[in-house]
Amino acid sequence: MPNPLVECIPNFSEARRPEVVQQILDVISAVPDVRVLDHHSDLDHNRTVVTFVGTPQAVEEAAFQAIALAGKLINLDQHKGEHPRLGATDVVPFVPLRDTTMVECVEMARRLGKRVSDSLGIPVYLYEEAATTPSRQNLENIRSGEYEGVKTEIESNPQRKPDFGPSKLGTAGATVIGARTPLVAYNVYLTTDDLSIAQKVARSVRNSSGGFRFVKALGLIVDGRAQVSMNLTNVQQTPIYLVVEAIRREAQRYGATIHHSELVGLTPQAALIDSAVWYLQLDAFKGEQILESRLNEAISEAPAIGSESPDIVDALAAATPTPGGGSASAYTGAMAAALVCMVARLTIGKIKYADVEAQMWELIGQSELLQKDLKADVSKDANAFETLIKSRKLPRDNENREAEVLKATLQAAAIPLGVCEKTLKIMELAIQAASNGNLNAISDAGSAFSLAQAAFNCASMNVQINLHGGVQTEQIQMMLNKLANYKKALPKLESQIRQVMAQRGGVEY
Repeated sequence: MPNPLVECIPNFSEARRPEVVQQILDVISAVPDVRVLDHHSDLDHNRTVVTFVGTPQAVEEAAFQAIALAGKLINLDQHKGEHPRLGATDVVPFVPLRDTTMVECVEMARRLGKRVSDSLGIPVYLYEEAATTPSRQNLENIRSGEYEGVKTEIESNPQRKPDFGPSKLGTAGATVIGARTPLVAYNVYLTTDDLSIAQKVARSVRNSSGGFRFVKALGLIVDGRAQVSMNLTNVQQTPIYLVVEAIRREAQRYGATIHHSELVGLTPQAALIDSAVWYLQLDAFKGEQILESRLNEAISEAPAIGSESPDIVDALAAATPTPGGGSASAYTGAMAAALVCMVARLTIGKIKYADVEAQMWELIGQSELLQKDLKADVSKDANAFETLIKSRKLPRDNENREAEVLKATLQAAAIPLGVCEKTLKIMELAIQAASNGNLNAISDAGSAFSLAQAAFNCASMNVQINLHGGVQTEQIQMMLNKLANYKKALPKLESQIRQVMAQRGGVEY
């Protein structure tokens, strides 16, 4: 089974108050399925970089909790440091590691951005792969002017309008959230305290001023020594050793050399291996010569014990009343929503469909929420029906029996009724996907509609059977009326999907 893993490397504008840093680390670590791998605090920069990994859902939640806490504990009006910054939580990148795509990390960035702005009132800018405009792909463009400059401009300059949230900065500033490939934060210290030398060396190696393609660099003074502070955004294309040697040669022009260097946070192993191979001139080196790599390979090949998760299909086939048709309808609806996501994701990034990309992102956001809700409804339906069975088994002379049965009946019907509402929405989304999505996936959009329709019909039967035979109350009649209204919407939706499939795909629905 896939075991997705995402890395998150948030940067916080705090290093001089270790108790604040520890609180942020604690709130991240408290989220299940998240593990903090590293944190690095620089007093001169007054900045802490945290590296943590986990499942996509857990990492997204941990990032939100950290942003929320940092916004309460860090006041940008009182913050001073060498490193440029825009927010209490300055930047939050997601990096796909295992069984996860860049598109999924972009979706995480967008979801988190909206949640941060809606729940915390913090303006959010999207960058790198998640950027909404080319000018916002580079972090330095968004952060230009830093907190003080953006605070003044955001209210009057349309170019400073955030992707999410208010056009106004509070003491938490703004947060930049995105998705990117692995990055190496690497600093080189020079044998001088002359800031101008560090600035000249940085200018010679950074891409924006004619240096290496995947290098961002600043000249700073840290611990009384000139520092070339860098982000190496693609160490495969621009290896660390090439940058180091260029810095060494450029510094020599001004009578300085390299004193020492440091990594900030973590680095891919391959980046260090490439440098070792280059400096040691190991021309015939092979990756399998590394002991730890061979060991990890051997361990990963060993079969996992007890790793198989229960299969809902097997559970449905068992000789038990739950899960039953209600759970099946919810699961089928979740699959329909997943297919809508699939069509939208196959559309995004294609030049031919650039004009509908914003619509596809919206489809992904809506269908993912529906998919999540419907998956939860699988167990909710089973639990509700078990409660109904128990209530009906109460003794006839129990004075609470009638009330308990009614309460359980309403709940057992409410869940499949909610499935009807959600699957109607999925049918609407499937029509949009079929109308504007990637033509090569139009049959998948049609399949999404069909599955959603089947889920609707199945859930509808469960609503009726759960309400059948009981005392007819006003609440029960309201549910039946709502179901009747949902059913009235079906013919129009069926007509729309038939028309779209025939006209656009030449498919008979």
